[in-house]
Formats: sequence, structure tokens, C-alpha cells
Amino acid sequence: MTVLKLAEKDVLKMLNEFWKQFKSGTDIRGVASEGVQGQEINLTDEAVAAMANGFLIWLCDKAGKRPEELKIACGRDSRISGPRIIGVVSKTLKEAGVHVLDCGLASTPSMFMTTIDLSCDGAVQITASHHPFNRNGLKFFVPQGGLEGSDIEEILNYAQNGETARQKEGGKIEAADYMKAYAKRLRDMICKEVNAADYNQPLAGFHIVVDAGNGAGGFYAEDVLRPLGADTSGSQFLEPDGMFPNHVPNPEDEAAMQSVCKAVMEAKADLGVIFDTDVDRGGAVGADGREINRNRLVAIASAIALEGNEGGTIVTDSITSSGLKEFIENTLGGVHCRFKRGYKNVINEALRLNAQGTDCPLAIETSGHAAMRENYFLDDGAYLCTKIIIKMAQLKKEGKRLEDLIAPLKEPAESKEIRIKITEQDFKACGNAVLSELEAYAKNQDGWCVAQDSREGVRVSFDKNNGDGWFLLRLSVHDPIMPLNIESDSMGGVQVILDKVASFLRGRGGIDTSVL
Repeated sequence: MTVLKLAEKDVLKMLNEFWKQFKSGTDIRGVASEGVQGQEINLTDEAVAAMANGFLIWLCDKAGKRPEELKIACGRDSRISGPRIIGVVSKTLKEAGVHVLDCGLASTPSMFMTTIDLSCDGAVQITASHHPFNRNGLKFFVPQGGLEGSDIEEILNYAQNGETARQKEGGKIEAADYMKAYAKRLRDMICKEVNAADYNQPLAGFHIVVDAGNGAGGFYAEDVLRPLGADTSGSQFLEPDGMFPNHVPNPEDEAAMQSVCKAVMEAKADLGVIFDTDVDRGGAVGADGREINRNRLVAIASAIALEGNEGGTIVTDSITSSGLKEFIENTLGGVHCRFKRGYKNVINEALRLNAQGTDCPLAIETSGHAAMRENYFLDDGAYLCTKIIIKMAQLKKEGKRLEDLIAPLKEPAESKEIRIKITEQDFKACGNAVLSELEAYAKNQDGWCVAQDSREGVRVSFDKNNGDGWFLLRLSVHDPIMPLNIESDSMGGVQVILDKVASFLRGRGGIDTSVL
């Protein structure tokens, strides 16, 4: 086995176009099934085997062990290509002498937990999150957490070069139903923290609707809530179906949220929860049918996380609202750190802050990725929803509702997102040039207040006479897109702010401003 040690930029340059296409942030993703015109399968058995070998070489170096000394867990979400891909990964690892635990249908967070509870040296989850049925991918874990983008590039470089571990007898594939243990951990949390008179039935009298989107989250209704006495009637799409026939399994998707809101109202439930395909993201719905999502989800998670961590710092992505910042800092007494988009970015910033001595109990993205320090800074939708359910039960003892917790949150009257395409081939250079020019322009405009705490793009606020809100223009992490987010606390304010920023953007080369 040859181990290469190269700088991240050098590894990326060495990847050819075929292997480079698989890198998606800190994951590997590709086309795994037929059925979408113009999208040919590139996540072939051969490519997957090469990636599995790449991970094995990387892990041997990371763990300081030979393949035959390693134990690696493998799981998958409900995608139709999942059984094929997990089979290839498991077989490849076994032939190198690895002890493989085949966890079958599993959530992504549970696969990380195998490195903690089952002492696995690494774990592989076969998932493409909320992406269409024909796509799939590989996500890797070690006991320290998920991999970085540079690690993925190194793995793909091994795959591209055809590097493999020497085949060795003694490897084995062992079935492991770890999801039962994972569900029990969540049940035990609820029993302990609710501490009901009937300790083992803490959710008796509560009606909770679960929407699993036909992904891997159906276990939450069946193995977590029902055994604790909850009424889960009205729950929907619990059966795994990798074609996702009902709605996109994505808490950010409008149709998905409308579906679960309707289910909660029809069931007259106390709460609804919704997961993405692999359950690393979650969202909720109150008894009134209103979404507890995006800024509202961040607010409720922050309120929970700051209990016992008074004055702590909450790290969020860059597009959170002004009202949320006010809620975290003025109502909860915490500190709000706006950081970059991307769940791994907010998690890494939280880890950095804690390492330097800052009390930071939560990293959360408005997409529903929420990682709590008490849970290894693992973004886990089921864990987040469990904490919300616990808080609902605790509040009921005090005669309060979950919604009371975030009643002081000021929400915008209007919001809008526009995605501006970059037409130049070197889209990052073009986008950064636009941002640099915009920042200089904004500083010279009357009534434009450039945010001092912006760590991504350019964020500008306006007073009541100039739109009563803010905009953020940033560069997409992976795509030739500049998302423009605008919020206003007054009806009609979004258009006022849009007109101001559009007057600057129109005529700028390299971007398509027709959407403005």
C-alpha cells in the first residue's frame, strides 16, 4: 500500500475530470441508477470498489492499522441503488481482510455512532441526502467525526490511481442491526429527561406525527415514539421507498413541509416531525400547523442548547435573520456567531471556538443540520427532534406550549432568495470580484450599513426608510451561482432593497442579471 501525502490544492489538481465530478463538499456523490434523461450512470461497481479501496488506504494511514486489524460499519438509506453499492463496498473491504459490519437500512448519524458504541475504526454510509432517486453517494466517518473535503480528494486520488490494499484471507461480513440500539439510546434520553410519573411511558397522552419521506426515518415512529406511549396515528411515508413517490424527503422543500403541516392539522396532533432521506436533518410542525423550520428551528434549538450554557455562543450559517440574532442575544442571553453556509463549516467553527475556550453548545444551519456539543457535534435530525419532544413534555408540566418558547422571536414580513448564475468559466474568481466591488460600493452609499460580523459574502442592512431589512449576496460553495437573500420587516420592503442591489449588479460582466 502506497500512502501519498500531498497538499489539498495539489490533490485537487491531480484529479482528472472523471474523478473530480464525484466530490461534493465532504461527500462523494454520483449517478447510480438509470431513469433520468441525459444522466448516465457513473457510480459503477468499478468506481465504487475503487473508492472503497481509497477509503481503506486512507483509514489505514489514519488509524495506524493494517486492513485485517480494522472493523468498519456499512449502512445505507432507502435509495434503489443502495443494496448494490453497499454490497460492492462490503465485498471490497472483506477481500482486504477487514471485519465488516453490514448495518443495512440505517440513518447517517447512526453510522457515526457505530464508531463510538461498537468501537468501529470507520464507517461508510451510502446516501445522497435529499437528491433525486437516481443519485447516490458515499459518506465516511471515523471516531473523530466526518471527513473533510481534503480527505475526500485524497480518497479519490487513490481511486484514480487504482491503488488497492493487498487481498488477505480472514475478512468477514457480519450482519449488525445497530438501529435497534440507536433507537434505544433515544428512548432512554426521553425517559430520563422527561422523568414522568410513569417513567417508561413519558409520551403517553402526546400525539406526534412523523413524516419520513420514504427514507430511513420510519424507525422513529415505530421504535422510538410508540414504545414510549405516544400516539403516532396520522404519520406518513414511513415505509422505505427509494423512488420517493410522495414528496422530496427534504425539510427545506416547500411541498414536503406543506404535506406534514396538513398531516398534523388533520390528526389534531401536538407536534409533527419530518426528516430527510438519511435523517441527518430534521424539521418540526407545531400543533397550530405552523412550521418550526429555518429561523424558527434555529431559535428553538438555541433555547434548548443554552439551558445550562448561559451566555454561550450559537454558530449558524450566514442567512439567518436579524430577528433571530436579537432573539439569541437579547431574549436568551447568548452570543450569535453568523458563519458560512455548509453544515461542515458551522460545525468546524463551533469546534474551533470550543478549542479556544469559548462556550459553544450548538452549531446549526437553517437547512435543518443541527449539531450539539453534547452529541459529539454530530448533525442528527432524530437527536434534534428528540430534544424538541423532550422540551415539549417538560413545558406541558408547567402548563406551557412548545410555541411559547419562541414567542418573542421577531420574524420578517417578507423574504426572498434569487439565484444569480455566473457565466464565466472561472466562476469563483468572477464571483469574488463582484463581491469585492459590491462591498466597496456599499460602504459609500447613504443608508447602507455593511455588517461587521459577516463571514461570508456581503451583508447590508437598511433602516425603515430604505427597505427596513437586509440583503446577503454570497458565492455558492460548489456551483457557479451567487445566491441573493433578502428579508424585510415591512411589506414591500424586499422590492425596495432588491431595486437598490439590482442597480449595482446590472451591467456587471460575468453574471446573468435577467432574474433581477
